[in-house]
Amino acid sequence: MSLALVKMSRPSPVDELAARYPDVPRLIIVKTDVQRRGVHYAENALGLLDERLHQTTGTHIFGARDGKIAARPESLLLRDGSSIITTPTPLEENPYVVDLRDGQPWLFDEGVPMEQVDYWPAPAFYAKTSSSGVPMKNIVSARPQRLNIFPYRYCTFWNNGKGCSFCDIVEQLKKGNKELQIPAKLDPVEVGEVVGEALKEPGRFSSVFLTSGSIVGGTRPFDDEVDYYIAILKEVGKNFRTFKYPSQMIGTAFDKEQLRRLYAETGLTSFTSDIEVLDEELFNRYCPGKTEWIGYQEWKRRLVDAVDIFGRGRVNTGLVAGIELAGPHGFRSEDEALEKTLSEAEELARQGVSTVFIVWSPRPDTPLGKYRNASLDYYIRLARGLHALRVKYRLPIDHDSYRNCGNHPDSDLSRLLPLWEE
Repeated sequence: MSLALVKMSRPSPVDELAARYPDVPRLIIVKTDVQRRGVHYAENALGLLDERLHQTTGTHIFGARDGKIAARPESLLLRDGSSIITTPTPLEENPYVVDLRDGQPWLFDEGVPMEQVDYWPAPAFYAKTSSSGVPMKNIVSARPQRLNIFPYRYCTFWNNGKGCSFCDIVEQLKKGNKELQIPAKLDPVEVGEVVGEALKEPGRFSSVFLTSGSIVGGTRPFDDEVDYYIAILKEVGKNFRTFKYPSQMIGTAFDKEQLRRLYAETGLTSFTSDIEVLDEELFNRYCPGKTEWIGYQEWKRRLVDAVDIFGRGRVNTGLVAGIELAGPHGFRSEDEALEKTLSEAEELARQGVSTVFIVWSPRPDTPLGKYRNASLDYYIRLARGLHALRVKYRLPIDHDSYRNCGNHPDSDLSRLLPLWEE
């Protein structure tokens, strides 16, 4: 039964903001609002899903907004070829509805068709199994143009209950092990095997991406995490003719010696370490494990250290944008939050570190899950502000662009607007 039946009783917020910010393409505004509100798949739309042709809910280390694991589209493509990384959301939370129009999937807002979309196509290796018999899609997953490796589906900050307040990695681990039979920890050799199989599809993938939960163990804190990543990246590198290959890793804020090892011993070409929120008080409150083991100021220092190793425009940090406004401890207004965030982002940009954001998706199994994210206007202003900093400080973001990620409204702007004037 179709859910897209009602007529919108108000002007579309997307079109209102497209008129207010003519420098931001409408499709980026649509994408941002879909990430902000989530999606709900109508039965007709799910009937179009073909697991032989399309990617379905896969290996990502975080859960859905409705707390479920089910056979649903991994995510959506817009008509300009860019991705929307989104999550299924309960209908009562007013998400966009994906339903059919003339036999094709569309995004509907209160019954009004907004944009035609498509489901992500499944790569050929998804139908194969590894040498140990594990489905290859449970070892390496894909975005339309990127290979994803999630090697460790736990974060040891949760050992004493100090994981980040927006994070449901532990709950998703429990569900993934039971319902999807995804290994909790991957074998580096097997990861290399699957990447090699994936690369047999010429021209399909433009980069390799790796991230997982933090591992605090080792002679020095996080040495075990670094050793594990090096082992994986070396196996992946065997599939390339050159030592360095297009790649990104999101890891803990490692010290300079650990960063040197990652760069010197592997083919890694860019480094990201997510600070999550650019405010020390909120960082301490919402990221207690990161505070306990590293701390806010040291996290920023280590990001700058990484620039000395990877180079300007090859290091960035990520924000879970919206948590800075959540609950009783957040900023009192969006203007205040924007001013503080962009001020601290500029301090990092001046030193060669770029800042990107994802739209916070409150998940039910998290301490912040009961709160709402920010307004669409806030996210568009934040995207414009972060893009302007990259223009001002001449920081390319190719390694985390619409093609290699697709999850950052701000870095999407780098494709469509000049990065800087010559």
